[in-house]
Amino acid sequence: MSELHKFMFEGLPVRGLLVRLTDSWQDILRRRADNRETGPYPEPVRRLLGEMTAAAVLMQANIKFDGALVLQLHGEGPLKLAVVEVQSDLRLRSTAKTVGEILPNMRLEDMANQHNLGRCAITLDPAGRRPAQQPYQGVVSLYDDHKQPLKKFSDVLAHYMLQSEQLDTTLVLAANDQVAAGLLIQRLPMGGIANLSGTKTLAEEDAIGRNEDYNRIAILANSLTAGELLQLAPDKVLHRLFWQEQLKHFAPEPGLDSPRFVCSCNRERVSAMIRSLGRDEADSILAERELIEVGCDFCGQQYRYDAIDAAQLFVPGQPPVPPASSALQ
Repeated sequence: MSELHKFMFEGLPVRGLLVRLTDSWQDILRRRADNRETGPYPEPVRRLLGEMTAAAVLMQANIKFDGALVLQLHGEGPLKLAVVEVQSDLRLRSTAKTVGEILPNMRLEDMANQHNLGRCAITLDPAGRRPAQQPYQGVVSLYDDHKQPLKKFSDVLAHYMLQSEQLDTTLVLAANDQVAAGLLIQRLPMGGIANLSGTKTLAEEDAIGRNEDYNRIAILANSLTAGELLQLAPDKVLHRLFWQEQLKHFAPEPGLDSPRFVCSCNRERVSAMIRSLGRDEADSILAERELIEVGCDFCGQQYRYDAIDAAQLFVPGQPPVPPASSALQ
């Protein structure tokens, strides 16, 4: 089962999280591979999307946000878009869109930042958001302060946290076809728990990079290899890295929410989307083909509407009645 571990260093302003996604990550890849229109992701995309998925879980668990955290990579290259959504109870889903060929040896900059135009966005969408309330969003480029392309997605997020939160953050991410895993180490803010939409004091900014305890622990964390992160159990990872530190480990408790794949698509949402197109547009689609077909990019679910189904969507006050063949696995 996928699991999330939290830990802190007693007496030090440093905390950490470790996530290991197994069944949830395999479910995402299986659904994509079973999609007859797209087929499986190329290996470099699988690896990057797995790292993003693990990172999004770490960030959501770190800030304890009541709502959805959406991590997006807007690529400039054959990888056009990668999206991960994690709810506050760690329900997650992720997807990616490619245009063109992805070669086996492609890296982040090759796939999504060929001319330094790629972007990474983090959006916080509150639960029960009011009509006039806007989600919070932060955006960062895929290059460093010297305009040099960042080589790893973990570096992109660490750069984002430094820019937006003025908090030292270390991330180690890895993924293969079986496991997506991540380790996050962060210096605790002096003014309280960090929040992506919070503000920091000048004293907080002055502390960047100067805490010796954090720097020591970050060096230890960065010694972790991708193979160790993917193959070792979480308790073994923590012991291998921090056996000389006074570590307080909060292992997952049985029965509590764990990271898991859940897609929020449903026929009602798809129906609302078709209504938003308007009756004329729906009739135009049906004039060209027998069905209006909508597929979910996250889970692969297919929703189909014939002429009768579509007409029913535009009857005032009448909710659509799902036909027996409306959803195809």
